[in-house]
Amino acid sequence: MTKILFIIPLVLIASAASAQEKKQGHDACARDVSRYCRAQMQDGDQIVLACLKQNRAKISKGCQQMLASHGQ
Repeated sequence: MTKILFIIPLVLIASAASAQEKKQGHDACARDVSRYCRAQMQDGDQIVLACLKQNRAKISKGCQQMLASHGQ
């Protein structure tokens, strides 16, 4: 029983870290998505990602770094 009580906070911490990372990625590229990929915004994340990659030379350094840090 004590093992379960120990594991639950670890899972919650991992979930919060994942959500924070996603938010930072969104913040880094939000302006670029709205500027270069507005037409694709309703088509899903993968389409928007492809659009950002096509416009890599134009997007901000922060967004470029976020893409690179995620292997894109």
